[in-house]
Amino acid sequence: MPGPPAPPRPHGLDPDGFFLREGSLARVPAAFRPVVAAVRERLPEIFGARLDGAYLYGSIPRGTARVGRSDLDLLIVLREEPADADRAAVRALGEALDREFPEIDGAGTLLYARERLLSEPERYDMGWFLACLCTPLLGDDLAELLPRYRPDSLLARETNGDLARLLPRWRERIAAAGDDEAARRRLVRFISRHLVRTGFTLVMTRWNGWTSDLREMAEVCGAYYPERAAQLLTAAEYGREPVGDPRVLRGHVDDLGPWLAAEYARVHGVKSPGPEESP
Repeated sequence: MPGPPAPPRPHGLDPDGFFLREGSLARVPAAFRPVVAAVRERLPEIFGARLDGAYLYGSIPRGTARVGRSDLDLLIVLREEPADADRAAVRALGEALDREFPEIDGAGTLLYARERLLSEPERYDMGWFLACLCTPLLGDDLAELLPRYRPDSLLARETNGDLARLLPRWRERIAAAGDDEAARRRLVRFISRHLVRTGFTLVMTRWNGWTSDLREMAEVCGAYYPERAAQLLTAAEYGREPVGDPRVLRGHVDDLGPWLAAEYARVHGVKSPGPEESP
């Protein structure tokens, strides 16, 4: 009887086994350049001298964004801890960009202080994310102050080893969405992507490579866990083409999610709690 299919050939690392940084401004598709230019112009107006830098991540700087289907993903770095007013300003910016530029389907923004991104607790989480998955747009590139990274178990644990802590929060968000199909669809997209990416980093050390393609992530994990392969591929599809079906959400948080959290803890351990989670 044939065994499970071999995963796709690893890639995403340099000859020494370190992550290659993905994305670049040169890869931004022409259709998305006006919205990127608007971000570059407006962020200094909003934050002034408090702005340390800004980065693109996701499909737009990778050159794989789909017009009218992909969101704009931003990491904004301030010279001090963000306040509630800063978060409100970022939300207003995202809503304005979404209204003005039909090429994007929403804008997702991460807002961090420079000191936190460079801190030891974030070294193998947001530090790695910035250094390897983000494309500099404004300001100095903080990746120059961070180490080079390999796809090892420490990185796997610190990036996605908190799934068990996230599941109860996701259940609360699902309950709060109620019968709002649009809200459920957004949750399906978000949770599907998160689970597939977590499945991939579960096996990343064995595969010894990197990809941000959801389907390839699912294929790689499914090759090591064939009993979950179909479920992972379906989640990858929902990450790209979400539906508002509550049964999908229940399957994510009651079946795939708990299995993945338990297997992750067994293989890599549990992520260290952040400062806000410490006793």
